[in-house]
Formats: sequence, structure tokens, C-alpha cells
Amino acid sequence: MAAARKRSSGARGSAVQTVADPALRIDPDRVTSILTSFLRSESSRTGRTRLVVGLSGGLDSSVAASLAVRAQGHEQVLGVLMPYRSSSADSLRHARLLARRLEIHTEEIDITPMVDAYFASAPRASRGRRGNKMSRERMSILYDLSQARKALVVGTSNKTELLLGYGTLHGDLASALNPIGDLYKTQVRQLAAYLKVPKPIRDKPPSADLWPGQTDEQELGLVYAEADRLLYWMFDRRTPEKELLESGFPRRTIRRIRERVRRSQFKRRMPLIAKVSLRTVGIDFRYPRDWGT
Repeated sequence: MAAARKRSSGARGSAVQTVADPALRIDPDRVTSILTSFLRSESSRTGRTRLVVGLSGGLDSSVAASLAVRAQGHEQVLGVLMPYRSSSADSLRHARLLARRLEIHTEEIDITPMVDAYFASAPRASRGRRGNKMSRERMSILYDLSQARKALVVGTSNKTELLLGYGTLHGDLASALNPIGDLYKTQVRQLAAYLKVPKPIRDKPPSADLWPGQTDEQELGLVYAEADRLLYWMFDRRTPEKELLESGFPRRTIRRIRERVRRSQFKRRMPLIAKVSLRTVGIDFRYPRDWGT
């Protein structure tokens, strides 16, 4: 844990981040093999081989789509572009670029009419409410298309986002299969280079693009490279706070991240069910297919 850590003056939304800690380096060839096998085997268990991916033009969805194509072939993957009127022009352009590169079929659905109709009666709705509505509108579309095509929705949330709760419940956090959910953002970036995701996508600042000028790092108040290292040592390696402090992590940052992870636990689990029977869904009941049959 004594590896040098690159310090930053703050979350400036920088696009390219180095992996300062060797512990966060991945073998992209091996990881790609694991993730494509995961997509193939889990799809097969459901009886569905088609996959649907929401393409935002960002790094995570580009990597998820690239893995989906490697797993099932480009004819079996549908990319869905769902811009809002305030979406960045680059987002749409990069999503189209990725789709052309992967040679996948796409559908483009403008969510502006649906979202604006909903907020017509609440014109003073906060930016957060509007962002959540956009995210859930997109997921509603993805699941509708997945039903129409007998396909599975592929998730695009990385481990950093999942641990920090940086996502919308029943929105972008929803999926049937998530191939990148156990990779930190900086690891997704390594995989993107290996998968030859177009450079303009890899080089731009990460953004949910829910309002003009938004970047993930500004909203989180954290630089991904630093957050990933702390999350890894704090949760993957279960390092005591004393050792984290000795390695140079600020006490305030440690406690802030730990509290954020604690408060967002509800986003990482199924709805709580009060137990009154011998076998309760989500607690001690499993479907036969999860027994390995």
C-alpha cells in the first residue's frame, strides 16, 4: 500500500487519469475473457442471447457495448441512444461513432417530449429531480425494447459509482447483467484502451450529461483516480482507518467516503421484505437455476 499516490488539487473533471497504485492495474486480456464468458453464460441461463445497451457516448457504456459484441456478436446487440434536448452534441456524436465502430444496430429515441410533459405541472422541479426522471425514462425504454426483442438489458455502472451510490435507483443502476460493476472507473479506462474504444470517448471528462456542463468529478467532489485507490484499500482490502491515515489519505476524505457508502447501501440491494415465513424472497429463497441446475 506504500505505492506513490498522485495528488490532485481537486475534482476538475480531468479526462485522463493515471493508475498510480499497482493494485488497481488489471490484465485486460484476462478480464475481457472473464466478462465475455459471464455475459454468454448468464444470457444462456435465461434463454435469451440478445443484448440491449443504452449508449450515452461515454466510457462505461462504450466498454459495456464492446464486451456485449465480443460475447454475442454484433448482430445480437442493440444500442439505444436516448438524448434529451440539453444533451451534449458530443454525447450523441460519440454514441454514433461507437455504434459504427462495433457495427451494431441502433435506435434513437428523444426523451424530451416524455420528460417535459411530466414536468409541465412542476416547472420548478430541481435539477436533481429532472436528472433522475431522465435516467428512469431511459431505463423504461431499455426494458420495453428488451421485452420486444426478447433481450437482456446490459448495465453500465462501474464499481466506483456503485459503492458511492452515484446513480439513480431504478434508472441507470437497473440492468439484467452488469459486466463492469466490479471494475473501478480507472480500471474501466484501462479496459477501454484494450478494447480500442475510440480515443475521443476515452479522453473526455466523465459525465452523466444530465445538464449542460455537468461532470462526474465536479458533482462527486472527488477525482476518480484518488477515489478508486481509497475505495480499493478501504473495502476490497479492508484496511483499518489508522493504516489509511498513515498511507496519506486525509481523515476527512476517509470518513466522507465511508459515510457516503453507508448511506447509499439501499441502492445496492433489492427492496427489503419483512420476514414472516420459512423461506423469504431475497433472504433465503433461491430459484432452481441458482442451484446450478
